[in-house]
Amino acid sequence: MPLTTQAPILRTADGPFVIEDITLDPLGPQDLLVRVAGTGMCHTDLMARDPGFASVLLPAVLGHEGSGVVTAVGSEVTDFAVGDHVVMSFDSCGGCASCRVGDPAYCENFLESNLSGRCRDGRAGATGSDGEAVNTRWFAQSSYAGFAVATRRNAVKVDPDLPLELLGPLGCGLQTGAGVVFNEMDLQPGQSIAVFGAGTVGLAAVMAAKIAGATEIVVVDTHPGRLDMAVELGATRVHSDSLELVNRIVDGESGVDHSLDTTSVPAVMAAAVQVLAPRGGAVLVGGGAGALTIQPSQLAGRRLTYVLEGSAVPQEFIPTLLRYWREGRFPFDRLIRIYPLADINQAEADSLSGATIKPVLIPESV
Repeated sequence: MPLTTQAPILRTADGPFVIEDITLDPLGPQDLLVRVAGTGMCHTDLMARDPGFASVLLPAVLGHEGSGVVTAVGSEVTDFAVGDHVVMSFDSCGGCASCRVGDPAYCENFLESNLSGRCRDGRAGATGSDGEAVNTRWFAQSSYAGFAVATRRNAVKVDPDLPLELLGPLGCGLQTGAGVVFNEMDLQPGQSIAVFGAGTVGLAAVMAAKIAGATEIVVVDTHPGRLDMAVELGATRVHSDSLELVNRIVDGESGVDHSLDTTSVPAVMAAAVQVLAPRGGAVLVGGGAGALTIQPSQLAGRRLTYVLEGSAVPQEFIPTLLRYWREGRFPFDRLIRIYPLADINQAEADSLSGATIKPVLIPESV
């Protein structure tokens, strides 16, 4: 029987989210129906504010950092059951070369599965109260809603004693920042890192770098409150002034071993390369449209790459982060501020202004 739930729909790139009733399509054979407990707001969701992208995606329900309780499973699902607590992450096909070797973040069908907002067969996934199709498979979940449809490949089972409503951001932002440090950089004890941007991704990287044993963790941001948080979480130096930024970070030394840019700002991405020591590596993760122009000679003996989802396997990595949280070493909950789902427009404004690091939206039904 079709399920009707409430969700904030974005219909135009410059318009507000509006709470409406939507009716979800019946579950596919490998789908899960999840009653949403909470959903993080990620800057990737705001890609829908780009007019060109919006013209293809909207109208849509967004949200891709959801957590909740499984209430129904598809006919082919055997590894999840009704009542399971899950975190929803990114989707992958399971059959391409990358998926077969355990590298789902680089699935050959990543864009189609996650950024189209549609089911793999092209369906929108839901209809609005006026009968219009509404895209509800953003990152195979569209979890800004009372209920979301996920897949057995993007759901991660978690212990029922955990604070479920807070866990959604582990599915993307926290996984990305920490995954860059652990999985991509393989940061070693005694090494150094510079992090550009102290939002959720950057601060997750700071926490991970401290766990990994970095002796120097430099953080750059323009928001004083975020820099204060960075220091509390493990940063050894912070900078807010862009004047002579590279020289300030290098500070007469040869440079840092690793750098991470989360901003997509061209000048900042260039700085992330320029602060590297010989044989150092820079990682870019920002979802913005900024382009990087760099002299090839600046890459002599250095590495530069762009990473998706922290190069993580969510089913393995999210439990690892939760173990660090239980040990008190990955206090991601300090970044979170709770909002009712109905206050999504305020949450977006607070996220953009820097007043809130990680909004988490809670449906009224929870």
